[in-house]
Amino acid sequence: MVRPALFANLFGVLALFQSGRLVKDSEVLMKSVKLLQVLGQHYNHLQEQPQKALVDILSEVPEAVLQEVLPKVLKADLSSVLGSPEHLELFLLAQQKVPEKLEKLLGPVNLFSDENIPRLVTVLKMAASSMKKERKLPAMALELLRLALQEDVFSRFWKEVVEQGLLKKQFWPVSYLCFRLLGTALPLLSKEQLQLVMQGDLIRHYGEHVVTAKLPNQFKFAPEMNEYVEAFLKGCQDDPERQLDMVVAFTSVTNQGLPITPTYWRVVRFLSPPALKGYVAWLRDMFLQPDLDSLVDFSTNNQKKAQDASFHGPERAVFRLRKWIILRLVSVVDSLHVEKEEALTEEVARFCFFHSFFETKKPTSQIPETEQSFSPPLESRTREVVGNAFFSLLQTLSTQFRQAPEQTQDRRLWTHRLVQFADMLLSHGRNVAPLTPFTTQQRQAWDRMLKTLKEVDARSSEAKAKAAAFQHLLLLVGIHLFKSPAESCDLLGDIQTCIKKSLGEKPRRTRSKATSLQEPPWVEVLVEILLALLAQPSHLMRQVARNVFGHVCSHLTPHALQLILDVLKPEGSQDEDDNVVVMDDSEQKPLEDEEDKSSDGEDNKGSKNSESEEESDEEESDEEDLDGDVDQGFREQLMAVLQAGKALGGADGEDDEEEELGDEAMMALDENLASLFAEQKLRIQARRDEKNKLQKEKVLRRDFQIRVLDLIEVLVTKQPENPLVLDLLEPLLLIIRRSMRTSSTKQEQDLLHKTARIFTHHLCRSRHYCRDLGDRVETLYTQLEQLVQQACHQADSSISLYYFNAALYLLRVLKGNTVDKSTRKAQKEKANADTSTQPQGTEAASCLDLSLVTPVYSSALSSFLTKRNSPLTVPMFLSLFTRHPMLCKSLLPIVVEHVASPTRSRHQAQACLLLQKTLPTRELRLCFKNPEWEQLMGQILAKVTENLRTLGEAETKSEQQKELSSLELLNTLLKNIHHEKLTVDLTATLGVLQSQQQRLQQGEHPTGSSRLHDLYWQAMKVLGVQRPKSEKKDAKEVPKDMQSPVSLKRKKKGFLPETKKRKKRKSEGATQEEGAKPAATDGTQPPSTGKKKRNKMKSKVPAQSQVNGTPPTKSPAPDPPATSPDIPAKTPKPQKKNRKLSQVNGATPVSPMEPAGKKHQKNLPKKGVSGKSPQSALPRKKARLSLASRSPSLLQSGAKRKAQLRKVRKLSTPALPHSP
Repeated sequence: MVRPALFANLFGVLALFQSGRLVKDSEVLMKSVKLLQVLGQHYNHLQEQPQKALVDILSEVPEAVLQEVLPKVLKADLSSVLGSPEHLELFLLAQQKVPEKLEKLLGPVNLFSDENIPRLVTVLKMAASSMKKERKLPAMALELLRLALQEDVFSRFWKEVVEQGLLKKQFWPVSYLCFRLLGTALPLLSKEQLQLVMQGDLIRHYGEHVVTAKLPNQFKFAPEMNEYVEAFLKGCQDDPERQLDMVVAFTSVTNQGLPITPTYWRVVRFLSPPALKGYVAWLRDMFLQPDLDSLVDFSTNNQKKAQDASFHGPERAVFRLRKWIILRLVSVVDSLHVEKEEALTEEVARFCFFHSFFETKKPTSQIPETEQSFSPPLESRTREVVGNAFFSLLQTLSTQFRQAPEQTQDRRLWTHRLVQFADMLLSHGRNVAPLTPFTTQQRQAWDRMLKTLKEVDARSSEAKAKAAAFQHLLLLVGIHLFKSPAESCDLLGDIQTCIKKSLGEKPRRTRSKATSLQEPPWVEVLVEILLALLAQPSHLMRQVARNVFGHVCSHLTPHALQLILDVLKPEGSQDEDDNVVVMDDSEQKPLEDEEDKSSDGEDNKGSKNSESEEESDEEESDEEDLDGDVDQGFREQLMAVLQAGKALGGADGEDDEEEELGDEAMMALDENLASLFAEQKLRIQARRDEKNKLQKEKVLRRDFQIRVLDLIEVLVTKQPENPLVLDLLEPLLLIIRRSMRTSSTKQEQDLLHKTARIFTHHLCRSRHYCRDLGDRVETLYTQLEQLVQQACHQADSSISLYYFNAALYLLRVLKGNTVDKSTRKAQKEKANADTSTQPQGTEAASCLDLSLVTPVYSSALSSFLTKRNSPLTVPMFLSLFTRHPMLCKSLLPIVVEHVASPTRSRHQAQACLLLQKTLPTRELRLCFKNPEWEQLMGQILAKVTENLRTLGEAETKSEQQKELSSLELLNTLLKNIHHEKLTVDLTATLGVLQSQQQRLQQGEHPTGSSRLHDLYWQAMKVLGVQRPKSEKKDAKEVPKDMQSPVSLKRKKKGFLPETKKRKKRKSEGATQEEGAKPAATDGTQPPSTGKKKRNKMKSKVPAQSQVNGTPPTKSPAPDPPATSPDIPAKTPKPQKKNRKLSQVNGATPVSPMEPAGKKHQKNLPKKGVSGKSPQSALPRKKARLSLASRSPSLLQSGAKRKAQLRKVRKLSTPALPHSP
């Protein structure tokens, strides 16, 4: 009981502190301080919480009160002050608020003396351990830092306390305390103190933590340090020099030349423009002449263990530093706004371009880049990194800014400005030389490109807008002339030809002319160029290709489209050698990944283990290959070697073999076996390399196909009315079908998803489609038939759906196109000969010929309703029927035929479902005349009635679904007949349903029978027969001996036993008397025989009774004939007195709307109740007992209740039912 009392006292003091009373009342404060001191002795239970509460309380009190309390809470002994973090924090609080009182108490104290520094280190370690879970800096450590700055002993504090004391034995909670102390101290330090902090052992320890903390489950302090740096930069926006010193200090912390900060370090966005400009200048100078001595470099433990001398050489450090700097420059541009920092962006772009492809021969002031000298010289691999960074910069400039993409303030493309800069460099041959000199042909291509650009600029604004995409492509390929001159030279000439021809042509009025054979071949040439550019692993090229193709897709020819489709064909792309060579982008990985790989490859301890495991796995796989891939030729060679060495003996014994084989023979045999197995291993490795090569080619080919799909998407999106779009159906369907079968890899899934998205959303669901088919109408009918047949023959419904939707798209195209006059006359003559398929409305003038389409879909519908595993589904045909009601009219007889045909029950259910969803549509109704529609309703009703003859006999799930679908269709038919007031004979249907009523009620009730009963009575209600409401009452009145033991168990589960139940206030005889009354039926309320209700019941006219399963009449006839629901059967009026009620199914029928009280009053004499008849007097006595039993039990004594129970038992004895 001690622990709860201690916590109660602690929380009580904290509650008083939160209420503010302790600060106002000194007496209560003194008592609370004494109590906290007592609680502090119970460290096992409360730990340091009482001392923390004491410090928090004293930090809020006034100075006068603190002077009074201080001698009681702080001992006049320095050793006790330095004994715990709480006492030291209390000492620092007193020194801050009441230094004079503290000096009187302890005298002059120097915490940073040689004697006290070890104690400070111990106290700080204790504070770090106590704040381990909170992950924040202890307040005492921050006060110590401020005290050191105040007393001007910061250097001593940092070196002796932090670096030589806390970091002497590395303990991660202590290290994190030092890191937080560093981040908090940044705004408080001067320039000299900042240099001291950022060049000491602590920053090296922090860098080692950043490099080694790479695993997901390891704590990373770098995000928290970034917050400290961001707060520092925000706080000194008016001091650019201080900002520059901070970012330069963190950038100078390197791991063997590689800075620990990432290239995408986000804190630079808080730099002011002067500081950012200075930072870029520092990066540029460090790239030109790396000063490794100014860096704070370190090596991890694993790096120190490396034996390779080149691993620690300066060349590696310079390469790592220069690579990081060039990537840092590119990422700096990512965070800039072009409108504000255009000069800085141009400076970085020119720097990257110049040092990627040019070198200085003689410096000149006209080109500032020539005045930049390298020390040490720039390596070729570094130039390659710079070149990749330059094209990454072009990607940034072309995608980042949406308002003015890729444009400078003079409205020129960035690529155009860089091309002008390159031309200036080429013109200064004395000062600058390209790393790869141009040949005469390449220089001519460059000059022609500049001439073409001038011609485009000289054109009108409309021509400029049209040639904008070509201009961008031309500029980009021109810049690539420095990277790959041979390939780009040919492309430049072709692009210039395409631009001239495209600008010289007149715009076409209709898109259909694009399919003519007289189109110039420049479109095909340009498509080949775009395919070649898409083969390169460049996202910028991909975007440019999309943009250019969007401008030329209106001029596309069938042969140009076929060039694109040949790439997407799985057979052609695998077997034929295309001119397009897909480039491997494995070497050109993302730049950040290269940086991470170079920095992390040698730092993780588990890397060596993983490599050794991989090597062991490879060895095991080699052994498996040796065992598994042994062919017959190798077996024969092995046998020949063994026989040549006489290792295989015949009938002689082993002794003879050992005598025959000597040492030399054994050595020769070993050599032969070793050479044989070495050759076999080489053959296995060659087969494995070939397999890997094929797999790699397949991956590259799939990636290329995904990029080529961009062109298909552009064509379908921007030119949906182009007739060439119709040629895309089968190639896209082929890709979808192949990818669905082999979509095992993520790349295959990406190809499938992109193709399906283009096909479904951009093609089939597009609002626009081809409006001018020309002579392609007959071809479309053939293509439509093939698509429907392929949809029927697929193994998977998901693939079949795509083929079916493609056929629907062709139907839509045919329906939306008009025919010529001659063709229209022929259709009219053919329609007059066959009036059943005569189109109406807009379909009369369309290209859609129902006589050609109907047989195709009729065979598909027949196969769907007869085949066992058809890939077609009901939603497919519903979409067909909804979009084309005239075609639906032609196909309805097939569906009606299969409603009651001797086929499988599942097919009958599908036919019923099709009719149920199709008949209510308004479009279908408009296709029928009234007599035809009435005849169709009668035919369908007859088929459904035939199905209902076996209602309630279902044994399988398909048969149950058939019954449900038949009843749903019947309800749809009855609603339609009733709504349109059709003259359809429903006598047979009513008779069939009435004949199945008893079977439904007496048979077993499987799962889903409630739905079946609801549908059955819904149909009966429309036919004029009300559903009885006797099920719930019958269930309650079933005798206990008739109930199954399962129901008894379920009823008793979770209830109290009978001995624990409270007795009901209502008498037990009341329920027994109800069984004797002749009017106790299902759905009636228990009689309420109050005086007011009796009078009301006498005044009301008796309601009509209702018999189960028969229409409501005034009196049930002994043998009612089956009548039409429109004209209900009428019977003669019965006598009002002494009428005899008929019984159905053993129950006395009563109208469900008639109260039970009325029913009893009908059987009583009008002048009151006779006392001679105990049965007639029973209701009044029972009513009085029921009223008495409903009175509150608190107003009744126990004796009265017992007496009432006895009377009830006596009255319940003669109350037995008897026949009248």
